[in-house]
Amino acid sequence: MATASSDSALAPSQATAARVKTVRWALACCVLLLAGGTLLPKWFTFLLTMAAANGLVSLGIVVLMRGGVVSFGQGLVFAAGGYSAALVFNKWGFHDLLGLALTGGVAASLVAVPFAPLLSRYRGIFFAMLTLALSMVAYGLLMKLEVLGGSDGFNLGRPSLLGWTLPDERVGYILYSVTVVVAALMALLARIYFDSTRGLLTLAMRENELRVEYLGGSVRHAMAINFALAAFCGGLGGALAALALGHIEPNFSFWTTSGEFVFVAILGGWQSVVAVFVASAILELVRSFSSSYFPNTWQLALGIFLLVVIRFLPNGIGALWIKGRAR
Repeated sequence: MATASSDSALAPSQATAARVKTVRWALACCVLLLAGGTLLPKWFTFLLTMAAANGLVSLGIVVLMRGGVVSFGQGLVFAAGGYSAALVFNKWGFHDLLGLALTGGVAASLVAVPFAPLLSRYRGIFFAMLTLALSMVAYGLLMKLEVLGGSDGFNLGRPSLLGWTLPDERVGYILYSVTVVVAALMALLARIYFDSTRGLLTLAMRENELRVEYLGGSVRHAMAINFALAAFCGGLGGALAALALGHIEPNFSFWTTSGEFVFVAILGGWQSVVAVFVASAILELVRSFSSSYFPNTWQLALGIFLLVVIRFLPNGIGALWIKGRAR
């Protein structure tokens, strides 16, 4: 009895220590990125801002990948978050950066929740194609609706931060800082969720759904929750991307945009949260430099890079430090 009680007391303490270590590591990375941003040129901070915003969308795909499905329609929630933030900015006059980002995440979740019970029934290519179809339906509607700017979209102005008007010379860095902090917070919450009981249930679903059902878990319920969480991440990233660009358009929901998010999720792998943002930064760097020096072949460079990663790191670049930590 004493041995059993000591073991049961040890497990929570180890879990708490692991969470504290994760929080410290996230804070250290966040501080390092914020400090480094003051030394980087403006074009590079903008690139990292877009990488962090897009990484949030791919983080939602990773949430689904851990359950054994991949969404090819993440552009739907990306556009929902961006358009919601832009409309609130222009129509209601609400300009707070953090509030607009949260608005995008909540709006995307509200758009996705009605479809969650349907999509939770499907797996594999059926799930992927259904999500892609929803994204393309949204793209068609956005192209036709003149009230939303039609095919050209519309612009939005400069946001404020907690009632403070952003100065011209610092607006890029402040947008970068807020995006990095939000991305770090979401990465931390995702790591905690992955290590929780429901997160481990999702991982078990990837291996054997029937066994999860026999043990009393609801696979469809867990899949629906993961879809809603993925939508929130996508809407959050869409709102931050629209605010950084100062423009929103239907291409946010186009299938190539969704494909880029899947590209990042596969490149990073489903085992590591940090790898998703590293992969998103790699994508932005390769696209930026390839389009500058090889404007007609940058997609080829991305394709070759992805093939190399799949060949030598089938579990994504996150497997590099996951394997090292295991050893």
